[in-house]
Amino acid sequence: MKKQDFTTTFSVDQTPQEVFDAINNVRGWWSEGIEGNTDKLGAAFKFHYKDFHRSTQKIAELTPGKRVVWHISEAQLNFVKDKTEWNGTDVVFEIAREGDQTELRFTHFGLVPAFECYGDCSGAWGFYINDSLRSLIATGKGKPAR
Repeated sequence: MKKQDFTTTFSVDQTPQEVFDAINNVRGWWSEGIEGNTDKLGAAFKFHYKDFHRSTQKIAELTPGKRVVWHISEAQLNFVKDKTEWNGTDVVFEIAREGDQTELRFTHFGLVPAFECYGDCSGAWGFYINDSLRSLIATGKGKPAR
């Protein structure tokens, strides 16, 4: 049986490097409250949203204009029974030039429908990737959590 990791894709007019730079501006699209470096290989940064969600992401791969990988080393999701569902999962941004557009494919490997948080988490990622990050790439202004 194939895993059904959460994934979403969109295309924009900007260059692969512009998309890469926007992804690494995590405060500009995910949360203004991010703590730590978000654009250095091997660095770790922390996300928290009220008392609902805390996670630590380690930057496992940074290939300019092509790929960003975060490994979630620790997470606490306080709105589900298994608060550690995200532990050990990977968030991957793949960037490719397709004709005159740049395609961004986002996948949260390990975030699968069997997880209790799948509905809420995939919905949140859907907003942050397809709305906030896309807006940051296209207009220079995202919609991060405050």
